[in-house]
Amino acid sequence: MIKTWSYIEEYKNLKKRILYSIDKTLKSGDLFFGKQLTLFEKKFSKLNKVNHGIAVGSGTDALIIALKTLGIGDDKNDEVITVSNSAIPTVSAIKSAGAKAIFIDIGNDYLMNPDKIQKHINKNTKAIIPVHLYGQACNMEKICKIAKKNNLKVIEDCAQAQGAKFKNKYVGSFGDIGCFSFYPTKILGAYGDGGFISTNSKKLFQRARRIRFYGIEQLDKENKFNKKYYANEHGINSRLDEIHAAILNIKIEYVKNYINKRKRLAKIYSKELKNTSLKLPIEKKNCEHVFHLYTVYHPKRNLIIKKLKKRNIEVKIYYQFPIHKMKAYNYMTKKKKVNLPITQKMTKGIFSLPLYPTLKEGDVLKITKVLKKILKDI
Repeated sequence: MIKTWSYIEEYKNLKKRILYSIDKTLKSGDLFFGKQLTLFEKKFSKLNKVNHGIAVGSGTDALIIALKTLGIGDDKNDEVITVSNSAIPTVSAIKSAGAKAIFIDIGNDYLMNPDKIQKHINKNTKAIIPVHLYGQACNMEKICKIAKKNNLKVIEDCAQAQGAKFKNKYVGSFGDIGCFSFYPTKILGAYGDGGFISTNSKKLFQRARRIRFYGIEQLDKENKFNKKYYANEHGINSRLDEIHAAILNIKIEYVKNYINKRKRLAKIYSKELKNTSLKLPIEKKNCEHVFHLYTVYHPKRNLIIKKLKKRNIEVKIYYQFPIHKMKAYNYMTKKKKVNLPITQKMTKGIFSLPLYPTLKEGDVLKITKVLKKILKDI
């Protein structure tokens, strides 16, 4: 079986370094807020060219903390403009913060269509959350311009796009706050949950760090209590532990190589499948796509998936159900007519082919060969 994703070979390659680092960390006496966390926060901030960074428990927590840091959700009428074709956490975070999601449609690149934003802005609108989906950046120039004109905050959902660029600038460095995920399947993945908040504002950095740990002040240069265990505001508990920070401190050294391998495999897919009936990923001008996923579209998706499975090729659908149609969140759209034709069309035909750094080029060629035959026969 060719899996959509696997970490096993990667772990075999890094096993000695990872186990040594874990053992060293456990012997250090620090399990939380130690040297590994401080080092990783510096490394990841430097990698993404942002002034400040905070490692947290998950990408979902990063979004919730970002919203709370900006005061969004303090009023029950607060609204956040985002998209419906995303992972559930994008919207669950908005709900958890106390706000309401307002959905707009996407373009043929699967990304937020900036031209749809302005008509959804009203007195309750507080922020925009663009989702850099599948490894490609949204048009942050247009989005930030609209936000500035309307005095709105911008929180970038970068969970699937670590290392992606728009006009040679990294995602997570455009808006007020960027939010990343270290879920194992991501560009830079841990072996469990983890997340990150990036910002160029010292004020936002300090508040987000307080909220991350029960509202307690911490020293600027270290993740230590500032004199006393005392909450200055309401916060939550969201900590990246020392063991996962240690793992990420190793894996971050390889992330550029991982991205380059993803690009090479995606290039093979695009070359081999360009003359088929599949809609292939669009690599936008002024963007550097990092191919977290290689997502294609076909109206006969379900039949194709069934036939691929018989040939021991696993594919996944990200995401089959738009969030505004889910029972948990469709109440957000009941009082307003929601028209998302491209979103709804795409969810009926998208699927993602296997793509990860240790996937062999020979396997990609095998997948494309089988897929071309299936497409020819259906």
